[in-house]
Amino acid sequence: MADDSRELTLYVQSKKVVTSFYRPPAASPPTAGVSGVPAVGVAVGGASTSLGESAASAGADAAVFFLSDDQSRCAAVSEEIASHRGYRLRVVDIGKAGRLERIVAEHLRGIEKFPVLVCPSGHRLIGTEQFSEENLCAVMPTELRSVRALTYIKVKGGDLDRIRRLLEGFPEVKELHFLTGDWDILVVLEFSPATTNKRQVLDFVTERIRGIPEVLDTSTLVPEYSITKFPVAA
Repeated sequence: MADDSRELTLYVQSKKVVTSFYRPPAASPPTAGVSGVPAVGVAVGGASTSLGESAASAGADAAVFFLSDDQSRCAAVSEEIASHRGYRLRVVDIGKAGRLERIVAEHLRGIEKFPVLVCPSGHRLIGTEQFSEENLCAVMPTELRSVRALTYIKVKGGDLDRIRRLLEGFPEVKELHFLTGDWDILVVLEFSPATTNKRQVLDFVTERIRGIPEVLDTSTLVPEYSITKFPVAA
């Protein structure tokens, strides 16, 4: 059974134009254009269609649907991120939609900007300016493939800039947060899952981080399961 919580719908809006440019005879191979040059393809909803083929089969003044480059880019990046994060993306072209699909899309009434990404949660991204990698990842949370750990650090008086530089020098240190209260620094660590277990995480903390002279104490949490809305490496 399909998991509806991982299905998204992307509505795009193509423009219809009537073209009367030269067409090869209908008997010509559909993949050949003028003088044997391959016909130009137009991508709509993830599928390519040959202008020469469409025009030849439609007659003298054929309707051709064009999807703008900015909408095509939004569709491409949405499909890429959905694929990497385990989501299914359905693309519906409102410009070519039939009666049934228009009824399904009634909740888009009044929207003037396209594309529109509709998520199972009801959240929507509207207009090309909202289709950033950060926004797309936020509406498609995914499991972390790497091992993350959170380490609280207490330090004694000293050169805080020096401590920061030392911590930044470890490839495993991905984030540093400076705190007030019982702990002075929160460090986010990341390790490869293929070679790391909880003991190895703690070995790194005790040997490398606690090896810094100014570090007085540490406390490390290793989550059993993690989900992120941040972009992650594919």
